Order: sequence, then C-alpha cells, then structure tokens
Amino acid sequence: MKNIVFLTFYTLFSLQLSNAQNTVEAPADNSINGQFETIIRKSTNYRQGGKRYEVVRLLELEALKKNILDTISVANSNIAELQATISEQVSSLSSLNTKLDETSITLKQVTEDKDSMSFFGSMISKGTYSLIVWSIILGLLTFLLLFIYKFKNSNTLTKQAKLNLADVESEFEEHRRRALEREQKISRKLQDEINKNKKGL
Repeated sequence: MKNIVFLTFYTLFSLQLSNAQNTVEAPADNSINGQFETIIRKSTNYRQGGKRYEVVRLLELEALKKNILDTISVANSNIAELQATISEQVSSLSSLNTKLDETSITLKQVTEDKDSMSFFGSMISKGTYSLIVWSIILGLLTFLLLFIYKFKNSNTLTKQAKLNLADVESEFEEHRRRALEREQKISRKLQDEINKNKKGL
C-alpha cells in the first residue's frame, strides 16, 4: 500500500515538475530576494515518511545560483575598486598632509623672516632691531646735545677769555706807556744832571 501511494506521489510530482520546466516565467523582481520569493512561490511540496519536502525547478535554481555568483563577483569587484580608491585616497591624504606640514614649516619660516631682520650678520626680531636703532638714535642725540652744550660753554669761556685778554692787554699797554713815560722822565733827569755836571766843571 505504501508503495502505491509513493508511486502515485512520484508520478504526480514528475508531471508537475515537467510542466513547471516547460513553462518558464520571467521573474517580475530580478533581485536575489525576488528570485528566492519566485522559487519559493513556484515550488511544490509533498510529504514522505512524516517529513515535508519542497520540490524546486532545477533550471530556476541554477539561474539563481548564477545570479548569486554574478552578484558576489560584482560585489567583490566593487569592493576591490573601493579598496583601491580608499588606498589611493589614503595615499593622496598622506601626500596632502606632507605638503601641509611643508607649507606650515615654510609659512613659519617666512613669518619669522618677515618679523626679523639681519643686523651685523645675525637675525634679530624687528622689536629688538627697533630697540637697538632707537637706542643708537637717542645715544647720538644725547651726544649731540652734550656737544652743543660743551660748545656753547666753551664759546662763552672763549669770549670771556678774549675779554679778559683784551683787558689784560689794555692794562699792559697802559703799564708799558707809563713805564715808557717814567723811563723818558728818568732819562731827561739823567741828561739834565749830566748837563749840569758838565756846566759845573
């Protein structure tokens, strides 16, 4: 009895499988999930030995397998392309970081060069340079004012000395004139005495 039931199920299953293979429908949804849904929907089932079995059309299963493998291949290809793109982006980012570091160093050096000046062969900041220059200017100005003061003071002393010299020369001339007059008086007196003595002899 079991063999007859099995034979009947087998015959029905074979006929249904044959009909399913002859009428291939294009799945409405070509996605993997849609193809699974189509296969499940078109599958038939039967029970044997208390277990349920699903009968799937081999052609559709092979098509699904091919589609899954193609999808995996495309996904792997996309992953490889994305990894190559990521590697390229990482390399580009590393290069940009290197260039950014170089630019930062160059900018720092340019800023330092801009904010510093060469003074007797050594680089000093503009603030220090300004301080040195203004110190030199103030020193020279102080020296100039001191020189002017000394010059005026010396000029005043010179004028005073000239006045004093003129006074001394005037007094000396007056003294010399008086001495000359005294000498002349004495000479006259002496001559008078000599003349008297000559007359007395």
